[in-house]
Parts: sequence; structure tokens; C-alpha cells
Amino acid sequence: MQGKTLVISGGTRGIGKAIVYEFAKEGVNIAFTYNSNEELAIEQVKDLEKNYGIKARAYSLNILEPETYKDLFLEIDKEFDRVDFFISNAIISGRPVVGGYTKFMKLKPRGINNIFTATVNAFVVGAQEAAKRMEKVGGGSIISLSSTGNLVYIENYAGHGTAKAAVETMVRYAAAELGCKGIRVNAVSGGPIETDALRAFTNYEEVRDVTAKLSPLGRMGQPQDLAGACLFLCSEKASWITGHTMLIDGGTTFK
Repeated sequence: MQGKTLVISGGTRGIGKAIVYEFAKEGVNIAFTYNSNEELAIEQVKDLEKNYGIKARAYSLNILEPETYKDLFLEIDKEFDRVDFFISNAIISGRPVVGGYTKFMKLKPRGINNIFTATVNAFVVGAQEAAKRMEKVGGGSIISLSSTGNLVYIENYAGHGTAKAAVETMVRYAAAELGCKGIRVNAVSGGPIETDALRAFTNYEEVRDVTAKLSPLGRMGQPQDLAGACLFLCSEKASWITGHTMLIDGGTTFK
């Protein structure tokens, strides 16, 4: 994988950051996006280049404006001569999800629409732009992060869970149509993962304790657990895997 290029949205925190460093260890060049903390992103670029000897660049992206992916990829073209992997990871939280992260009877169209835009529409536009570049180098791998919240009930998660179900379906359609170009498309679905986003949940402590109890492994999932799955799906070891959702849930959905 050395010398290839990964484009990933939301690469400065949590799962995204873990993925960035997992790929950097393999000599993959990294183009990652951030929402607002430019200083943090610049520091991460310096760390990646210094400690792993790769090329890394950070780009600002508002995931609620997915059409801007087109301009973003044009900027990436100026720094990188190829795109081999694309991972749609960025999520939204805070005010944009008001009316989307709540009980069913309190759901509002604006909140649901924002979640759908950040999850599904952003995946579509980002994957389209990535696929155009992958085709030029003979193929590649595209991944959308998902969540087991579309399989099991999580309080206040109806908006997110429904969007995750939608993006997994979109992944299968993309896989069916891009396979002829040598491009594989999959989703990685995580059970509750120990991240800042999860800790922002109003019932975080309950989710943490219940997850550890449900898992035969007796612990919460960590960002590195999903990062390893993404690395595998982008590697040649997964060359006949496409159109699938890989569950990384510590066995919690079975119980």
C-alpha cells in the first residue's frame, strides 16, 4: 500500500484519526478533512510527515455542504497524483442534529435532513469524485462508516440509525455499478465506540456499561478496532469483498 493515497473525511478525532494513523503506518499518503480546528489539523499533518515519512495534507470541509467535495478534490489533485482509497467518516453533532437526535415523537424534518445529508449525500458526492480518480489508476476501495444503530435500538438514535441503513444500501448500489472499474465499495459498521461523539450522548454512561455487559469481550469498542477493519478492506487481502457491511461490534448485536 506504500505510496498510495487515502482521502478521508473527518480525520482529526476519534475513529477518523485512528484510521489516518493506521494507514500512515503502512506508508499511505493522507488527505484528510477537518471541520473547524485548523490548528489541530496542521499539527497532525506535521506529526504524520515527521513520524511516518508520508505526504499529508488537511482540508476544511463542511459536511453539510457535500457539493463542495468537487472543489475539495480539485485541491487534492494539486498535491496528490493519485487517489486509491476514500473513506466517508465525518459526522455532525450539536445544533445541526437538533430534531434529529431525539425520541421518535420529537423528530423534526430539519434535523433528520441534516443527518441524512452528512451521512448519505456526503458519501455519494465524495465517492463519485474519488471513483473518477480511482478509475485512472486502475481501481481502488471506498468505505462508508456506519453503525449498528440501524440493527438494534439505541435511545434517541432513530435519525442516525435510519441514515446509516440508507448509506449501507447506497454502498451496495455503488459496489454493483463500480466493480467493472476495479473499485470495491463496502461499509464498516461499529457498535458503540469510545469516542468524543459518543461521550456527548446524554446517556453515554449507560451505553458504555450496557455495551461492556453485552459484549462477550467485556469492553467497549475502540477507534482502533474500526481502523483495522478499514485497512483490511482497502488491502489486497480483501480483493473479493465488495457490497458488504462488516460488523465490528464485539458480539453485541447477537445478544
